[in-house]
Amino acid sequence: MTATAIPAFSLAGSDGKTWTSKELKGTPFVLYFYPKDSTPGCTTEACNFRDNHARLEMRGLKLFGISPDSLKSHANFIAKQELNFVLLSDSDKVLAQALGVWVTKSMYGREYLGIERSTFLVGANGKILKEWRKVKVPGHVDEVIAAAEELVK
Repeated sequence: MTATAIPAFSLAGSDGKTWTSKELKGTPFVLYFYPKDSTPGCTTEACNFRDNHARLEMRGLKLFGISPDSLKSHANFIAKQELNFVLLSDSDKVLAQALGVWVTKSMYGREYLGIERSTFLVGANGKILKEWRKVKVPGHVDEVIAAAEELVK
């Protein structure tokens, strides 16, 4: 399988900085997409990444959580959960659409558009090394770290 390049992006970060794919070239990173700040599954996932952030950093990886939520919403989520990594706001869903994670979902028979919980491990060369779609939260962070140990050199 040929690795696909991460689509070009420029997104506002919770740290007050605009993060771009170009700027991240040369650094391996993890992008994890989640539906909404401060919801149960998203909080569990964010806290799992928070608690294992040092394991990713040891491997030279930067970590970014991405949702369509505003920077203000991200700031509240970070403060409440003491998150130790940057959240990016994809309010226009540009990157989510480019990666195919802005999808039709259904709940109680009602269809709507939303984020499909997904994670992308990106190498220093800007290529996607591994992707996880329709992520189930339990055990996911360990899967990402195991893949990073194997694929990020």
